[in-house]
Amino acid sequence: MSSPQLPFPDPEKIFTSWWPIIIGVTVGIFYAARQWLRGAQFVEEVKLEGKVVIITGGNSGIGNAAALYMARRGAKVIIACRDEARGQEAANEMKTLHKQEVTVMKCDLGSFKSIREFVEAFKKKEKKLDILINNAGVMMSPQTLTEEKFEMQFGVNYLGTFLLTELLLDVLKASGSSRIVNTSAAASNLGEINFDDINMTEDYSPGQAYAQSKLAVNLYSLHLARRLKDTKVIVNVTNPGIVNSNGHRHLPFKNNSFLRVSFSPIVWFVMKTPADGAQTTLLLACSKSIDGVSGKYYKDCTLSELTGKSLDEELQEKLYKESVKWTGLQKKTQ
Repeated sequence: MSSPQLPFPDPEKIFTSWWPIIIGVTVGIFYAARQWLRGAQFVEEVKLEGKVVIITGGNSGIGNAAALYMARRGAKVIIACRDEARGQEAANEMKTLHKQEVTVMKCDLGSFKSIREFVEAFKKKEKKLDILINNAGVMMSPQTLTEEKFEMQFGVNYLGTFLLTELLLDVLKASGSSRIVNTSAAASNLGEINFDDINMTEDYSPGQAYAQSKLAVNLYSLHLARRLKDTKVIVNVTNPGIVNSNGHRHLPFKNNSFLRVSFSPIVWFVMKTPADGAQTTLLLACSKSIDGVSGKYYKDCTLSELTGKSLDEELQEKLYKESVKWTGLQKKTQ
């Protein structure tokens, strides 16, 4: 007796059954792409009890995410920011939502006077500094000047960072094993240091001014690492990648309401969250794997190679000497 033949499957039912598979594969690819764009995550378990940390621009974005992470692990975190009121709002939110408490101190990187006042006030309150995260910065801003009449991006991203770091070196050295994390960007590869017209007054370009400021950060970081080679202070550079933060406030997709709404899905998908952008910063600030490592450049929690002008030691030295003059520091051997 022959076995009964099964009915031939209905083609329409087969086609219909493909849709869950198609949808599942599409969602899987979308999710995998989004996870890849988030970048590597810092997963090392760390304890920061007793550590004193300064984070510039810690009231929002990457700095805020880093401040929360460190406070949760026991560090005494000081947010140094231009707008003290907004900084306090961020600190209060951390305390309310996350039961973490941080200190807010005014420090406007566009004002040498403000930076000096911050350092003086900090040294009266604290006897050590374990971690300095130079996170604050501006990007693609219109042609404006700092209090000392330097182009805003160069003045805030580089000169403010330079002066703050130099004024804190004594307390960093006195703290034993301490760390400095400076923030750069891929745009540094396109930068030129225009010593003859550092403000680019003749032909201002927001993009070129930004690239100049980030190249200066690279040059200074490598120069500083060499100066500190016989100390227990290490300095490294982080490239956080493309992060959806207030740093892009001067770009059209942020300051134009129509574009902001239109591009919001793309921005959400392509750009990192501030927490994701903070991961490499946290690696350089906290990881035991970085002990003794200095003068390096990291992206997505991975050591990357600096190339081109950033490695020019003569350019590094020239920038340092000019920066000492620009900021009014007396040159001394560190």
